[in-house]
Amino acid sequence: MKVGEYNTLKILRGTGVGMYLGDDEGNDVLLPHKYIPENAVIGEDIEVFIYRDSEDRLIATNLKPLILLNQFAVLEVVAVTGIGAFLDWGLEKDLFVPFKEQNHKLKTGQWVPVYLYLDTQTDRLVASAKVNKFFKNDQIEDLEIGQEVDLMVFERTDLGHNVVINNLYKGLVFENETFRRIAWGDNLKGFIKNIREDGKIDVSLQPIGFKKYIEPAAQQILDKLKQNNGILHLSDHSDPIEIMEVLEMSKKSFKKAIGGLYKDKKIDILTDSIVILEGK
Repeated sequence: MKVGEYNTLKILRGTGVGMYLGDDEGNDVLLPHKYIPENAVIGEDIEVFIYRDSEDRLIATNLKPLILLNQFAVLEVVAVTGIGAFLDWGLEKDLFVPFKEQNHKLKTGQWVPVYLYLDTQTDRLVASAKVNKFFKNDQIEDLEIGQEVDLMVFERTDLGHNVVINNLYKGLVFENETFRRIAWGDNLKGFIKNIREDGKIDVSLQPIGFKKYIEPAAQQILDKLKQNNGILHLSDHSDPIEIMEVLEMSKKSFKKAIGGLYKDKKIDILTDSIVILEGK
């Protein structure tokens, strides 16, 4: 059975405290009554998450944790004790962050980026706030320029926002290329812009290249026009911040997009607005 992960197990038998589930190797684990689905039937398979309870016993649950083994997440600190901090990760037993895995002393109410790993000495799931030591930027093998990737925002810097790429690598979205509001813990789609020799990765929130970029921007403008009765009070003379707030794109991208839409006779460009042409 894989601790810290989802397991598909067979329902073996019912008892006074719950149902026992088993794997193909003869191991079993208790699924307490409060986690048993109404339609559970002995002999059928069920997907559960496996972790250790407050007495260090393996336990199964159908609750969905906010983080899995070898993944990153931004979680809330719900308690601080003499041995470390505890995080809310969506399960009955809070997730432990020992002092040795904290960059600074955590405080209740803080939201902190962490990585979930299995302590091989105790076989317990532990969170670390020292996330930088878990990135694999020194062994990048499966990324290429322009590739679409999954991102999680975990840190604000002077240059922009640091992000986790595909739960493996650390990347940066530059502030001057961010045309939407993003916050810690946001899960986004992004695109690999550059992979440097030192392992640093630049990421864009927009597809790379003019042709790939302008098409979704143009469609975004058309969609917004349709939502606003065919008119947007934006033009070449609009403030870049206003364009960003309405369309979440830069003024440069906006001008390229409306130029293409005008050329394709999909919109008309007026002095202080753009309007969609009938049937477009």
